[in-house]
Amino acid sequence: MGASELRRVVVSALIVCGLVSGSSAWGQEADRSQKKAPSAQEKAAFGIKTLQSWFEPKTGLYRTTGWWNSANAITTLADYSRVTGDDQFADAFPIAFSAAQKTSAGFLNDYYDDEGWWALAWVDVYDITHERRYLDMAASIFADMSGGWDETCSGGIWWSKERKYKNAIANELFLSVAAHLAARSTDEKEKARYLDWAQREWKWFANTGMINSDHQINDGLDEKCVNNHKTTWTYNQGVVLGGLAELYGQTHETKLLDEAKAIASATLASAVLVDKQGLLHEPCEPDCGADGTQFKGIFMRNLGYLYGVAPSESYREFILKNAESVWEGMKAPEHEIGASWSVPRGAVNASTQSCGADAMVAAAALKER
Repeated sequence: MGASELRRVVVSALIVCGLVSGSSAWGQEADRSQKKAPSAQEKAAFGIKTLQSWFEPKTGLYRTTGWWNSANAITTLADYSRVTGDDQFADAFPIAFSAAQKTSAGFLNDYYDDEGWWALAWVDVYDITHERRYLDMAASIFADMSGGWDETCSGGIWWSKERKYKNAIANELFLSVAAHLAARSTDEKEKARYLDWAQREWKWFANTGMINSDHQINDGLDEKCVNNHKTTWTYNQGVVLGGLAELYGQTHETKLLDEAKAIASATLASAVLVDKQGLLHEPCEPDCGADGTQFKGIFMRNLGYLYGVAPSESYREFILKNAESVWEGMKAPEHEIGASWSVPRGAVNASTQSCGADAMVAAAALKER
């Protein structure tokens, strides 16, 4: 017996027993049957509204989370605005652009990966506002990041300006920012320079051994410049997807998409990164500290970017399944999103909220295609 048939049986029983009148009972049943579930865009809107409740205009950042996490929250908001056309929170972009520089001029600090997140955020904001200042900022950040490149381990940029560790995430971000800037540059010499950086980075990265035999990306290189076999975080599997998809858009080299698809497929099949319910799961859960709570959303965002270039039913199903599980955990009226996308949901802050909202925005983007 289906759910609707069961409801009708119950309503009929109530009428027979005289507990409700026929007209009111069938009216209530009709109301329930006519009430539509919220669309993917509407679900994402609930998540974004709660996220913006943590936005602090005085600092241009998000309360309860860190500096680089705030860059990701801006990216989430920008993606949401682009996908849905909803600009009710658009004031956050110029406010963050101005206010956040009071504590970190030019969005630079001691960590090249932190800088990369802000560069990508401003590229996204440029895409929806078409204001040159945002793209110029991304270019300025990238210039600082390029200063982290040297010939230790035959190339690549360092994780921090202390120059003690070459890792995956900083270099994936370097690749992605270069490819995004190449795609948006109108000056041919400038475009060629960014494209050269992106190709140079990918050639180096692909030969470091950080992509292991399972097509998963470990955290970085050891002192001997070989794969350190440390944790395969979800965001390391994600950022490279967006970077390669963007680079493919410039070069049309099928090998780039082939590698991106291999990494994506390996992640979706991973017993480490996907739980028995088919939901993305960080190895650190349930206690991921201040950083790990951001990672899953970054993967979902970039899987969505890859889907836009190389559609796959497996990507689509994975995005929708995860977004639906996030939605199931969002209880009205707060609509908060916890660190885990399955029960128990865990603690909530701006990082976990933007992370889960990334999944919902990715699902909303699918509905637009």
